[in-house]
Amino acid sequence: MSLRFLSDQCVPAEITDILRRHGHHVTLLREVLPIRSLDPVVIAKARELDAILLSLNGDFADIVAYPPANYLGIVAIQLHNHPEIIPSLMARLAGLLAGHPAQEFYQGKLLLVEVHRVRIRQ
Repeated sequence: MSLRFLSDQCVPAEITDILRRHGHHVTLLREVLPIRSLDPVVIAKARELDAILLSLNGDFADIVAYPPANYLGIVAIQLHNHPEIIPSLMARLAGLLAGHPAQEFYQGKLLLVEVHRVRIRQ
């Protein structure tokens, strides 16, 4: 089953390419909004597209500002300016996505994706 993502402008193409190779539908922010759109506009667009928001922006990992229960899913990639970890990080994420292929699983959840683990907050 294919998951739907809205990829924030800060997400490297390597990450979106990997998701697409795994059969997921990824809409790039620049395809639907100006790239300098404010965070509330970005997350509202993800909801409008019925998509999981994919971002490196740490603001979306703030559960006070963006309570996961209010959204269709947020995947916060914890890259920390180390692009060399993308393959390992994406292997971890791809495993989780394969184990949970239904879009509904991600609703109301924040996934903090790190190289050695994926933390899920609700």
